[in-house]
Amino acid sequence: MRLRRGFGSPNMAAYMELCGWGRYLASIYTYGDAVPGAYLPDIDNAGCVLFWGYNPSVARLSHATSTTAALRRGAKLVVVDPRRAGLASKAHHWLRVRPGTDAALALALTHVMIQRGWFDADFVRRWTNAPLLVRTDTGRLLRDDEGHYVAWDETAAGPVVYDPARGHAIDAGRLALSGAYDVGTVTCRPAFDLVTEQCRRMAPEVAEPITGVPAADIERTARTLWESRPVAFYTWSGLEQHSNATQTVRAIHQLYALTGDFDAPGGNVLFPAVPSNRIDGADLLPPEQLSKAIGVAKRPLGPARFEFVTGEDFYTAALDARPYRVRGLVNFGADLMMAHGDSMRGRDALVALDFMVHADLFMNPTAEQADIVLPAASAFENEGLAIGFEVSEVAQSLVQLRRPLSPPRGEARSDLRIIFDLATRLGLGEHFWHGDVDAGLRHQLAPSGLTLEQLRAEPAGIRVPVTTRHRKYAEPGENGVPQGFRTPSRKIELYSEVLAEHGYPPLPEFAEPGISPRSRPDLAERFPLILTCAKSLWFCETQHRNVASLRSRLRDPQVELHPDTAHARGIAAGDWVRLDTPHGSVRARAKLTGSIDPGVVCGQHGWWQGCDELGLPGYPLSGPGSANLNAVLRQGPSDPISGSSPLRASVCDVAPLSDAEPTPD
Repeated sequence: MRLRRGFGSPNMAAYMELCGWGRYLASIYTYGDAVPGAYLPDIDNAGCVLFWGYNPSVARLSHATSTTAALRRGAKLVVVDPRRAGLASKAHHWLRVRPGTDAALALALTHVMIQRGWFDADFVRRWTNAPLLVRTDTGRLLRDDEGHYVAWDETAAGPVVYDPARGHAIDAGRLALSGAYDVGTVTCRPAFDLVTEQCRRMAPEVAEPITGVPAADIERTARTLWESRPVAFYTWSGLEQHSNATQTVRAIHQLYALTGDFDAPGGNVLFPAVPSNRIDGADLLPPEQLSKAIGVAKRPLGPARFEFVTGEDFYTAALDARPYRVRGLVNFGADLMMAHGDSMRGRDALVALDFMVHADLFMNPTAEQADIVLPAASAFENEGLAIGFEVSEVAQSLVQLRRPLSPPRGEARSDLRIIFDLATRLGLGEHFWHGDVDAGLRHQLAPSGLTLEQLRAEPAGIRVPVTTRHRKYAEPGENGVPQGFRTPSRKIELYSEVLAEHGYPPLPEFAEPGISPRSRPDLAERFPLILTCAKSLWFCETQHRNVASLRSRLRDPQVELHPDTAHARGIAAGDWVRLDTPHGSVRARAKLTGSIDPGVVCGQHGWWQGCDELGLPGYPLSGPGSANLNAVLRQGPSDPISGSSPLRASVCDVAPLSDAEPTPD
């Protein structure tokens, strides 16, 4: 990021829309911060752990082990996942949601909690914008002549002004959360009243046929979320790869706000960090460059607002010169083609570039399109500094400089060394300590009080004492007014005026996935099954299928399906099958599981490598014999706000491979 900003580019193609949008950026429109990306689950003190679209057993083992420990001390576990994978088998409530309908489930849970009174009304009044009045004529927040917000004082039976800089003039406990009130000639309702109405439309009996989750299970889960507080929650890319990603995440954030557990012990907490200097170069990019970010005009609140380019917009810029032509790419270790839908369009986009350089350990389909491939050293061959680990207060206190276990092979250099050398050759050396990596690390470490020499002498790391402060939003700021949240209202924003100003729904709502049997009945007869996908335990996304010790654990690509679905198609466990989508076919071996819904199948992305040591084949990127799931998935229809692609909710069918289609055996 420092190199990119120093060079002057506002475009980082990290596919934030697929992995990170929901955890880090979409939450800004509710909490003003990264939740749960920065406000992490305090699992060690939680009474209930909620994992939604997240399987820590294959994503973050520290969360899996701490959750197991929490269960042993009596905590409850709620898992929302189309598959009974990992810790879902130990959950008190496993909600087998239809892929892409998570927002409907969140709204239904919220309805139950509001209807039953299972929510922290005091927290909602004081720390969310639920009491702010919304005009019934325009659907916008009511403001006074000075532009301040307005709420309704139930005690005085009249309007009261709310100025974020000064707070409320009365005790927030007097503010109305429901009803209709005339302020002058305008009739208004508290935002919470609109939330209540919105969620009432998605009552459990309404949500059941949409989500596949029984109404009784929704009711029981809502009770557990309330009675087993504090609740700590986490989500992952299971919620981010959908055409309705932003509203889904907002619906879950709304649900979580009702618990009152934000930044409280056992909730989601911003753990303290060991002091360090920023190194991301935020001050190096000229402000006028921000308006040139690819995609910012199309999605002004999406990833491009934060300098991240979606894959869909990157490909369009490279191939169609919209909004302008992308001419070059510097890529560090990302197999862009295999990691996103429209793999072949991705290849065409890379070919269309004037120049591309790629740094990696192994050749891969993306590296093969590069003009120059730089050999990168592995993590075991170079140093790496970590200031805190995002797990708990104890983990955050650890500063560690990983030491190399062996020298780099051949001409390989660490990514850091490549970046510093590139910066120097580009004339940016003054921003990179004139090529001295150690000087850069010393600058980063300076506020911590630690030195490189100390860390090199203690390879297990050194702990710097830190202390967690809870409910930091309530701490006094200017004029003694509580700091609140980094939102326009300084409140958790259940109603988002920012979204409304850009033409998006201000309250979380459910939208049917863009490609489903319900939204595309024209495809339902030919493709009656819903296709989702999940990562494998044994590989890192698209990598490492060439490593024999890993490939021996999972020799072939798999697709999970229900035994009844398989029987109806003449498929037995272990058979090679053809997975058909509206955009082509790929092959995989059938894995039968009774835990998945008969109408859902689950594939795996990232299959291309062969393993010579085991005599196992590689697969073409597309066409006959391909096992590349992303070759037959598309980047659209994408989420209107984030550009997130529907890789985890599409349509398909499965059939045995015919005799005319030779198997890889």
